Amino acid sequence: MQKTYKTPSYGGRQSRSMSTEPVRFDTKIAVLLREDLEPWQRLNVTAFLVSGLGATIPEVIGKPYEDAGAVAYLPMFRQPVLVFEGTKELLKGAHEKALGRALPRAVFTADLFSTGNDRDNRAAVRAVPTAELDLVGLAVYGPRNAVDKVVKGARMHP
Repeated sequence: MQKTYKTPSYGGRQSRSMSTEPVRFDTKIAVLLREDLEPWQRLNVTAFLVSGLGATIPEVIGKPYEDAGAVAYLPMFRQPVLVFEGTKELLKGAHEKALGRALPRAVFTADLFSTGNDRDNRAAVRAVPTAELDLVGLAVYGPRNAVDKVVKGARMHP
């Protein structure tokens, strides 16, 4: 059973009132990882994939953070990122669905594990035809129902 944690009240130190209304999103951010990745690869691929969404889709980013000591922090996604896993075949099908629905997407291919910079990463992806990409990760953003259809059949990452 998962517990829900609430931010405690800080008395007079809290400068903004917090609403208790649940926040619902019409959109979804999902990352689909190939199930045979090593743990370090899962983390690396997820970080790279979501950076593409945050860099090009401004509405996914919330407001900057600030702690009670007035120390500022960078903004983060305004909504949860759901991470899934599936087979190589499921990932290929999800990629095709994301393309067919014209959803904003980011890809990570197996070739990128052997490159060391953005220039070489882009060259490695450009060298392979779309249908032949050896995908190990895919991030998609869009309407909740469309993203659900893209990741259908995948399971939540453990």
